[in-house]
Parts: sequence; C-alpha cells; structure tokens
Amino acid sequence: MMFDIKEKPKMVERALLVGAYFDRRNLKDAQDLLHELKELVETLGIGVIATECVHVRERNPRYLTGSGKAVELMEQAKQLNCDCIIFDNELSPAQQRAWEQESKILVIDRHEVILDIFNMRARTREARLQVELARLEYSLPRLARMWGHLDRQGASGGSSGGSGGAARGVGEAQLEIDRRLAYKRIDKVKAELEEVRRTRETMRKERAKGAVPHIAIVGYTNAGKSSLLNHLTGADVLAENKLFATLDTTTRRLELPDGQDVLLTDTVGFVRSLPHDLVQSFRATLEEALSADFLVHVLDVSDPRHPQFFKTTTEVLQELGAGEKRIVLVLNKIDLITDTEQQHQLASNFPDAVCVSTHTGEGVDQLLNRLHSMLLDRVCRLTLLLPMNRMDLVNLAHTEGKVLAEKYTQHGVELQVVLPRQWESRFTPFLH
Repeated sequence: MMFDIKEKPKMVERALLVGAYFDRRNLKDAQDLLHELKELVETLGIGVIATECVHVRERNPRYLTGSGKAVELMEQAKQLNCDCIIFDNELSPAQQRAWEQESKILVIDRHEVILDIFNMRARTREARLQVELARLEYSLPRLARMWGHLDRQGASGGSSGGSGGAARGVGEAQLEIDRRLAYKRIDKVKAELEEVRRTRETMRKERAKGAVPHIAIVGYTNAGKSSLLNHLTGADVLAENKLFATLDTTTRRLELPDGQDVLLTDTVGFVRSLPHDLVQSFRATLEEALSADFLVHVLDVSDPRHPQFFKTTTEVLQELGAGEKRIVLVLNKIDLITDTEQQHQLASNFPDAVCVSTHTGEGVDQLLNRLHSMLLDRVCRLTLLLPMNRMDLVNLAHTEGKVLAEKYTQHGVELQVVLPRQWESRFTPFLH
C-alpha cells in the first residue's frame, strides 16, 4: 500500500530503546515499561543493542527530551551502529520527523511497534481489517514525513536546473493523492468492519438462543490464555511464549464435571500503555468479554510484574464496560512459584483465586469445579421419569439441555438432564 505507515528497510536489526519519564518518583515504572518494550521489539525479531531511561524535566515540543539529550542519544545510536531508535513514549509526527531528519536513523514509537506486531499476528478477516484501520489512522498525520524524500531529491537536483520548486510540487501532489486514497480506504475498511461485526452479533445471538453458557478468557498478553484454552478443551490454538501471540478470538466447547456444555472464548491480550485507538480498533474482538456470562482472568504469577498486569487488565475491562462482570481469577504458572513466602503472599493478595499450571495440569480440576459453581444459577440438573405420552418434553430436554442418561422402561422414559433454569418448571411435575 502506497500510504503505509512509512518506508522501512526490509529488516531493521539493531535498535536503541529510549524511555522518557517526567517525574523522578516514576523511575521504577519507566524501567518496567522499557523492559516490556524490549520484549515487544524482540517479538518483531529486532535486536535490542541498548536501553536508556531518560528523565525529562520539561517536555521539549521538538524532541520530547531536551535538545542536548536528543543530540547525545543520536550520537549514541550512531556509535552503536543502530539502524533504529525506538521510543517507549508516543511521539508526535513532528517529533518523529525532527529525530529522523537530524539523526538520519529510522525512529518509531511504542504505538508503531504494537501496530507492527498486530499486523504480523492477525489471521482472521476481522483482525486484519482492525489492524489495517489502526495503521491507516496512525499513518495519516505522518504522510508528509513519508514523502519528504521527494522534496529532498528535488532540492538537491534543483540547484543547477532550477527544478526545486517543481520537485516540491511533485511531493505535495503525491501527498494529496495519498491522503485522498487513505481517507477512501479508511471509509471502506470501516464499512467492511461494520459488516463483520453484524455477522458476529448474529452469531452471538444464535449462541444465546442455544442457552449454552459463555465464558471469556481475558488477561495480560502472554499470560497463558491460549494454553489454558488448549488444556481445557483440547483445542490447537497458537500458544507461543511471545507477546500478542493470539490476536483472533477462538471459541471452543467445554464439558464441565456435571456434564453441561459451556462455550469458552480466548481473547486478545491486554498491555500497558496500549494506545486508545488500538483499544477502539480491537473493540469488536474484546466485545466477546462483554457478552460472556462471566470472565476467567488469567494472571502469570511467575512474572514479578504481575501486580501491574492485574491492574492494567482490570482497568481495560472497566474501559470496555465489563468491569461489573463476575470474574474467576486464575493464577497461572503456579508450578514456578517454589518459595513458600511468595506462595503465602499470593494467597493473601488474591484469596479467591484458583492456582493452576497449564504445564503440569495442577489445579485444572479445581478450576473446572469453580466454573461449574459459577453457573449453578444458570442451570439445574434433574432426574426425571416422563410418561410415554410426553415425548414433547423428551424432545425439549434434547434441544434445550444436555441429556446425560436416557432409559426407556415400561413406566416411561428415565432421564438425567442438565437444563437452563428457564425450563425447570416444565419438568418439575416429573421429578423422579
């Protein structure tokens, strides 16, 4: 696409990461975010040569950092042979241009890193459309930066032939064409997304009609959501030790210990400092969390940053309007917590959580029992003796519930069935 985010080298290999923070009390948080940016960048296959946490007393509109520090960082990147400077902060288009023009090095920010990962991971039509929309909206204010090379070429070639002004006209004309193309494509992608969302809503309503309870798995990226879905349902969802390994929702059927079926959906992972427009772009994917009967929040407690991850996921759920949902908190990778004091601390901090390990299977039965107990108000388990002249109720049991056992005798039809509570009163006269 001509108006993609920017012209990048085919492979950026060596990056200097910069994290600016504006309050000295926030140093630890800035260091944690910079560490996370390192993981994000490495997910793209880019080598991180050095990281710099920079305290900024006053925001510089041209560089974000002070001008002296900017020159220092540019020199450091050149000495380290870096072909990219990546900011943990969001840079304005003007700041990006200033850094690139003066350093002659590619400069991107956290926002674009996440966009690139999303672009690499998206598989379904909806995810690809959402990524494209986010990339287009990000690229629009940066188009002038992309076409700056036409002006520079024209200026250098115009000293003898006087064609500098004409060359700038070429750049400006191309910029205007690309803007129109981008706006047109944005409108088309939004229309296609709306169509996909309508289809998803229809499917969601069909699921609701079936009265099969729906559970959404949420959590920070790389917490082990896909691994948990795979372990519980035998699905084959991609479960890599990489950030944002899953960008597409996957729904699988799971049978609980009492025999009732539930639908279990894996959702895209959350991340700190996720740009607001990306939350909006992925809202349709995250809306699976809104339609669920309750949520399973997976937390990787082997990561020392898990308290921040818990806070981020909770905040994003609030932003989506899912903050009031009932939640089962799952502490994942508990097999890696061998320190007794740490185990006691986790039990104290998260007293109602279920501890599991998708690697060893520890705690999975306890989790299944918890899911069952969360749904007790939704369903009832009945043992029935239905007369032969009430085959309509036998059919109803099959269509609206899950028949666990069925036996035809001279006295009638003996049934063990799990039913949505809305049908219970129809069967109460025939309890056995």
